[in-house]
Amino acid sequence: MRLILTMAILAVVLPAAAPAQDYFPPSGTANWERAAPADAGFNEDALQAAIEFAIASETANPPPLGDVVTARELTIMVPLQWAAEPYSDPLGPLADRGEPSGLIIRGGRLVAEWGEPERVDMTFSVTKSFLAHVVGVALDDGLIGDVHMPVSAQVADERFHTEHNAPISWDQLLRQTSGWWGELWGKPAWADRPGENAFDALVAGPPEPGSAYEYNDVRVNALALAATHVFGRELPDVLRERIMDPIGASDGWVWHGYHNSYVEVGGERLLSVSGGGHWGGGMFIDAYDMARLGLLDLNRGVWNGEQLLSEAFFEAALTPGQHNAGYGYMNFFLNAPGTRLHSEAIPANAYLHLGAGTNVIFISPDHDLVAVVRWIDGAAMVEFLERLIASIE
Repeated sequence: MRLILTMAILAVVLPAAAPAQDYFPPSGTANWERAAPADAGFNEDALQAAIEFAIASETANPPPLGDVVTARELTIMVPLQWAAEPYSDPLGPLADRGEPSGLIIRGGRLVAEWGEPERVDMTFSVTKSFLAHVVGVALDDGLIGDVHMPVSAQVADERFHTEHNAPISWDQLLRQTSGWWGELWGKPAWADRPGENAFDALVAGPPEPGSAYEYNDVRVNALALAATHVFGRELPDVLRERIMDPIGASDGWVWHGYHNSYVEVGGERLLSVSGGGHWGGGMFIDAYDMARLGLLDLNRGVWNGEQLLSEAFFEAALTPGQHNAGYGYMNFFLNAPGTRLHSEAIPANAYLHLGAGTNVIFISPDHDLVAVVRWIDGAAMVEFLERLIASIE
């Protein structure tokens, strides 16, 4: 187990409401400047206690899985977790994970590191946030004329041209209110998280587009497919070129699809990536690269003076959806009253990218703060964030 509270390297003192960031880490983890907790405005003992809480709160398997496999054996645990679903077989790669890990960044500088932050692990639904950023690039480039226009107006794929799916907008797909109906890569939309009776959703039929929020990975994968059509390129290449390389990310991350998720676009056979690890696949990435995305978001799409994503994208992504006050674009989880992530001890404008495991990228603009937390129990996550905020002097 590695636990580092960085000792004094730079005299950086940040107030609670920090000024505009003037430091952006160059590529390479070794080149990322470190700051001692006290110099970065933390009570060192309180910060260390928060980190130790995160480590002690490692995610565990629910009974009876905890008696069968360890919580780190994702190659076994993930298929077992979803085994009760129809069509539950994995289609993409799975990988066992490492120990509880994380990073604390303030003013762009690394303040604390623990566990195995350099380890490339599955990140599950944090993948959806990367997908949203890629769609943001398409919006900024004018490849999508209007987020409220029907996807079918720009995507010829017949799966978007059924009577039910034709009116679905990009905004509805981004907010998980699309009600997209059909089968994609062998997974029908009704079979994802179907509830106590596996066939209730099938019997009920498709929800009216835009009428309700429903977390559904088939519909997320439909958005990835639509974006692949719009770009005419595989989305990992777009992400690398437009986001990850400019923010100095490593070359270790991999965005997977499924063994059968290929589509022909413009005469080319392209991989359509998945939006999470429910059936395997999704983003495999280390904590440092996750933190770089958090810093980009903290600075509203600006990286070292270059606007990589527009202010308009972040305004929309951080605006609550009509049917879920705690959800903007996928997977921007907002600190909204009445939601399970709400806390009055955390600034109202703080938000996070969230995936199973639990994987978290937490962003608090009021504190010029980014935290990456991996493999913490979901029930302990909010308390950790409260402890983190309380450790700022």
